[in-house]
Amino acid sequence: MNTPDSRADSPADLVAAEDVLLFVNAAITATGQREFRSRAVDQQLSLDFLHTYVRVNYRRVYAASLALDINHHNAALIVRRLLETADEASPEERRTEGRLIAARLAALPPQRVYRLFGELRRAKVNNRRTRAIMRDWLAARPDLGHDAVKYRAGLKTVARHIHLPCPEGGAPLAEIGAFLFRPGKLPRYEHPLLDAWRRAHYEQGAVAELPFTVAEGFAARHGMKREVFLKRAAPRMTRLERLRTQEQRVVGDRRPGVDLTVMPLTRLALYVLSLGFQERSERRDELTSALRAAARRAAGAHAGSWGRVHAVLDDSFSSSGSGQKRRRPLAVALACHHLLEVLAAPGAYRGLWTSGARDALLARPWGPTPLGMRILDALEPADGAAPERLVVVSDGWDNAPAGLAGEVLRVWRHRLDPARRTAVVHVNPVYDAEGFDVRRLAAGVATAGIRDAEDLPALVEIARFAEGRTGPAELYAYLDRQVARFISGEGAAS
Repeated sequence: MNTPDSRADSPADLVAAEDVLLFVNAAITATGQREFRSRAVDQQLSLDFLHTYVRVNYRRVYAASLALDINHHNAALIVRRLLETADEASPEERRTEGRLIAARLAALPPQRVYRLFGELRRAKVNNRRTRAIMRDWLAARPDLGHDAVKYRAGLKTVARHIHLPCPEGGAPLAEIGAFLFRPGKLPRYEHPLLDAWRRAHYEQGAVAELPFTVAEGFAARHGMKREVFLKRAAPRMTRLERLRTQEQRVVGDRRPGVDLTVMPLTRLALYVLSLGFQERSERRDELTSALRAAARRAAGAHAGSWGRVHAVLDDSFSSSGSGQKRRRPLAVALACHHLLEVLAAPGAYRGLWTSGARDALLARPWGPTPLGMRILDALEPADGAAPERLVVVSDGWDNAPAGLAGEVLRVWRHRLDPARRTAVVHVNPVYDAEGFDVRRLAAGVATAGIRDAEDLPALVEIARFAEGRTGPAELYAYLDRQVARFISGEGAAS
């Protein structure tokens, strides 16, 4: 990927770099859903404008965003818009886009890919490249019989759209074709899941052989007791399904345990916050151990490499999120708290909550957002040493008093620490629809959007480009490296 202008520090380059960072922040945090301070329609309109603006002006950067750790919603939007506007790309761009799209689709959850393919069908996008991408993705699926049962409508839509051949005879593809388009024609199926679906219409014993989300419907049809059904279905549940139904599955006088130590960090934090205060207190050792294990796994090789770290963590009332993203900002802060403890040198971490709370496990959304006061506390030397890193995890709505955080950081940077001995980074889990970006605390402070705490080390690297100490050339070189890694199969930047 080349910079838009050959002059490394030209005004055009600087504007382009700012636009790129703005879009990356949006693609990480925004999901088009309602936030605490903005409606879903505002989010969707803002995101739609941003996608159109970047696609038209920086198409290569727009496609390259697929190689970054953006959220699934924006990844699907980028894929759709690239395929809808294939005629705007050069042959070289189309080749690169095709590889990026294939790699990103392989990383997306299958239900989201099927939904994306359905949107492309409704939009009448049916060019040769789109059909090839769909065929390749289906060919790479580990078990189309499973997809036919669990994602029947989606697979049926794709098969029609790309004219997937379903020959007569006993071949697996022929069975799937008969299952999708001629149900009831075959007396039995060779594929065990397809036959279990057939038998589940009249046989309760076959219900537990189906994927959980499909089996639920059959269980309701047969009038099965919820407890009996969940007990039988437990072996085929995913980890998240077992967690969601834990309260309903009772064995004797106790609920069956779930191995929390293997859960992703942010997902685990969301689960912890969904529990009542009493249960959190009773299970303190279990929950704390699970959070620390997930944090160590997320930190990986970065563990202990960040030196002395102080953090300001937002648990104000706005961290309650919205009905669609309930407690998400607070969960990110809780997850970051445990991750930063691992990233810091042993015994060199200090976390400060805006509410003044001292027990992270009992965190709750409460009160105003006195970021300025907490940042002052965080910048104070601990044990005679100033922090090497200050990390602020907040939606950026500093309101007690308003604007104090930005002023504190400005004075600190220009008067007290002009040599930048302390690196300051602000990570924001909330997209600001009005500003087309995440809300920033101060102009000279590196700010990055964040959705999952696990991405914190990578986001700190992206955030340094927003601080103004690196030029646009370094940003584009960084994107080039991530695209190369992603296409080669090393995964997104995380």
